[in-house]
Amino acid sequence: MNISETVTSVLSPPHKAGYPFILGGVVVAFFGLWLWHPLAWLGLLFTLFCLYFFRDPERVLPPRANVFVAPADGLVVSIEPAVLPAELGLPPVPRLRVAIFLSVLDVHVNRAPIAGTVTKIAYHPGLFLSAADDKASDDNERNALLLRLETGEEVAMVQIAGLIARRILCEVREGQVLSAGERFGIIRFGSRTDLYLPEGCTPLVAVGQRMISGETVIAELPAPAASAE
Repeated sequence: MNISETVTSVLSPPHKAGYPFILGGVVVAFFGLWLWHPLAWLGLLFTLFCLYFFRDPERVLPPRANVFVAPADGLVVSIEPAVLPAELGLPPVPRLRVAIFLSVLDVHVNRAPIAGTVTKIAYHPGLFLSAADDKASDDNERNALLLRLETGEEVAMVQIAGLIARRILCEVREGQVLSAGERFGIIRFGSRTDLYLPEGCTPLVAVGQRMISGETVIAELPAPAASAE
């Protein structure tokens, strides 16, 4: 990302989930001017932080068909087989899971990794361990979405609350058709997003690699057996 793109990202309009926090900071800053100037500075700093945290930049999908793009900005912390969350009601068969950790400095808007129909949304209450911890996938508060592709494969996206995060927002409903890269939710103040790929997918990213939601290609959908022949 060049300097121009970085500036554009930082100055992007905020996601609507940030409006109450931004307005709260403005109110505190305004009353601080009348009551106590240090309070005004605190309100101003909080407002600027929220404008940065809730930024929602536009993203450009890669010109490739049948690929999975990153559902979140952040750092890949693990790529390994794992069983999908039990609340999705699927057989306990391990699938390849790509886990992305989002710090408070990352864009926290989640995007669909590929086009498909939302067939199930399941919320699970839990703890607030550090989202970088591998136990977070099992123990933390989470919201799982199952997406069915036109080819019949299913992919799961899981929004996971972190040590600081206390609010997962899912803005889609069951039965809704999503386009690749379309926004489907946001997690406030530090979190993790797990992507469970269909069988046969080979990851095209590595642990430690930084993701850009809606742009970074994570994996490619395997060609049908008939095509391979």
